[in-house]
Amino acid sequence: MANENTFYSAVPVVVWGTGNMGRASIRAVAAHPGLRLAAVVVNDPGKVGRDAGDLAGLGRDLGVSATDDVDAALATLDGGGAVAYAASGELRPDDAVADIRRALAGGAVVVTPSVYALYDHRSAPPELREPLEKACADGGSALFVSGIDPGWGNDLLPALVSGLASEVDQVRCQEIFDYSTYDAEDSVRYIVGMGQPMDYEPPMVAAGIPSMVWGGQVRIVARALGVEVDELRETVDRRALDADVTTALGDFAAGTQGALRFEVQGIVGGEPRIVIEHVTRISASCAGDWPMPPDGGDGAHRVIIEGRPRIEINVEATDEGGNRAAGGNATAANRLVNAIPWLRVAAPGLYDGLDVPLVPSTYLRTTDTSTMTEA
Repeated sequence: MANENTFYSAVPVVVWGTGNMGRASIRAVAAHPGLRLAAVVVNDPGKVGRDAGDLAGLGRDLGVSATDDVDAALATLDGGGAVAYAASGELRPDDAVADIRRALAGGAVVVTPSVYALYDHRSAPPELREPLEKACADGGSALFVSGIDPGWGNDLLPALVSGLASEVDQVRCQEIFDYSTYDAEDSVRYIVGMGQPMDYEPPMVAAGIPSMVWGGQVRIVARALGVEVDELRETVDRRALDADVTTALGDFAAGTQGALRFEVQGIVGGEPRIVIEHVTRISASCAGDWPMPPDGGDGAHRVIIEGRPRIEINVEATDEGGNRAAGGNATAANRLVNAIPWLRVAAPGLYDGLDVPLVPSTYLRTTDTSTMTEA
């Protein structure tokens, strides 16, 4: 059984945000014997006062009520602890960075998927990186940024799998998803562009944006392989729906965008050697000739090593009632939250997906969900 002193020695954690990643982060903290949920920060007034377990869909209370008082939430950490920052940074990047700097300077470790440019902090602009490095030094804290798509699928996993090959010609990381089950309608319609006219330019694939978001992960894989990326290239393809489609997100009309496919290619020696590819649909009926999940389900993450031998690994995760989008989010959140104990004893500074080890779980859930068995 978990050590009876676990509660008293556990790292206090504030979960900041209760969207797709925030819900999963609350569940991750609640499950970890070395962590203790100290506070939950929300922006929606309708969520203030609700129990964290309710917000996370746990089916039980955790005894922590959500608050919109950031000062009060951070005060529960008493100058240490950790913040799982799950608030969106897509449309408010400066605000997200300011929030993270504040937590770091106050002495809290921060884990987050919200600042794309920091996936590979070594290549981040100095005006972004240096203030965060100073905040880490001032607070004696550490920052780990890893992607939501999920980060481990674009950095740690391909690096690990490459070690099973004797020759590597190309590393390809794919996210293949039906977004009709993704609980973020505005992002699906207006950032990804589903249901928009074909002359609409989705912000997610505007020139330079894919490289800004995923280029850091390409560079991380290159660093693992011991090569330099000469340049980044982008490819984009879009398909229209042949017929009207109705999903949980509403109606999508024939002739509007029904599928989006793009690549960020790391060019080495004139060839695309490291590729991050997204294949996104609003219906499985659209772009049937593009890559599909191996079992025909709603989604999968795939790593392909073209070489000797050729290696292909497919990861399919489900959560929140069998939803694969929620499963992918949960794995991304768990990667971040489970890194907190390691980061608490690491030297102050910025860390990426290769720096932070993937630590095996040290506990198994028993039939009594209130207890854990340590390995």
